Amino acid sequence: MRRFYRWFCDLMLETLKTLTVSPATVRRRFEFHGQELLREYARQGQSVILVLGHYGNWELAGARYSQEKDLPQLYVIYHPLHNKHFDRLLHHMRTRSGTRLYTMRETSKAMLRDRHLNTATAFIADQTPSPERAWWTTFLGQETPVFLGTEGLSKKLGYPVVYIAMERPRRGHYRMTMELLVADPSNTAEGEITEIHTRRLEADIRRSPEIWLWTHRRWKHRRPESVA
Repeated sequence: MRRFYRWFCDLMLETLKTLTVSPATVRRRFEFHGQELLREYARQGQSVILVLGHYGNWELAGARYSQEKDLPQLYVIYHPLHNKHFDRLLHHMRTRSGTRLYTMRETSKAMLRDRHLNTATAFIADQTPSPERAWWTTFLGQETPVFLGTEGLSKKLGYPVVYIAMERPRRGHYRMTMELLVADPSNTAEGEITEIHTRRLEADIRRSPEIWLWTHRRWKHRRPESVA
């Protein structure tokens, strides 16, 4: 718990710093591995879905990715804030390095609209969905609802699913690695992709639990009897 709160304080300061941080500093503090996997998809003109959790520093990860100009264009899904001032600030913070945004509400329609482009759309998959429309599984020993958007859109569009693994070698420094989870989503059973990326994130959290966002209300819903 103490290690988590130390990291959480660092995370808040690192996130604010993304408003002014230079590209050189981002490259120095954030290692990026597995780029060749994405470059190969870019050469094929194949868009991908990226999946990650609230783990490590997901804001800096987007800034680091967008510095590589020969990769698929990064789109990040976000939930607009009610406060317009902070929403504009968040939008600027996430797009100043070249990342583009889809709102959660427009994601499906926008991805269909942009399917002619070469894109990498990032889903933060440990959000808390409506319990009636979620896939229910066991996550970190508790019954947990998981968004089906990653699975549903990967199947609908035929996009491979790539996981962003994250590590924190030392304070203020991170490492992300691209890992292919599902090459052909059309050949998967219902819930299979969701289980694969959920188990992969769970493995990371169990290895280094202090850099997952435990303050997020991940277990605020109970499984409805209709889906039990």
